[in-house]
Amino acid sequence: MQGIKHIIFDLGGVILNINYQLTSQAFKNLGAKDFDKLYNQFHANALFEDLETGRVTPEEFLGKIKEHLPEGTTDQQIVDAWNAMLLDFPVARLQLLQQLRNHYDLFLLSNTNAIHLEALNKILEKERGIPSLAAFFDRSYYSHLIGYRKPEKEAYLVILDENGLKPEHTLFIDDTLPNIDAAIALGIQTIHLQAPKTILDIFRKN
Repeated sequence: MQGIKHIIFDLGGVILNINYQLTSQAFKNLGAKDFDKLYNQFHANALFEDLETGRVTPEEFLGKIKEHLPEGTTDQQIVDAWNAMLLDFPVARLQLLQQLRNHYDLFLLSNTNAIHLEALNKILEKERGIPSLAAFFDRSYYSHLIGYRKPEKEAYLVILDENGLKPEHTLFIDDTLPNIDAAIALGIQTIHLQAPKTILDIFRKN
């Protein structure tokens, strides 16, 4: 951590526990065929990418998804299936973020969407009594609000430019290798977080 002044965190798989298979299974249970070809951790077709960059609204997304589902499937059934991947916020990770804020500027950079953001904040409030992830970060950047998603370089540049961060003094932590590679290309310091390691393991050593 020598020379690091700022830390940018990914959300899913780093702070929030997620399981993509639960969403896959939920959609299969609704009658979707070949859902894994449409969406998984490492690939999303244009519809999901457009949702994550705000180019389609949640309502438009739900309408398009219905084309892959049996007639009569409700919006709420789709929302519930889409949110099934979102699990929990381990309290030790949230406590770590609070501790790190005493020493570093903390930022969040997440490929997410309006449906997931609403759901994950509800999870946080229900579990921990905290209404928003904003409580843990100096600033939060969500792909559907900034119009760019990782690994697009613009997603990182928005944070660097708006906050006057120097890449060499900035650490980026993510669990997806293409996102890490994109940050490295911009001169940002990185840690590729791979299960079963967690952010607690990273900072326990420093």
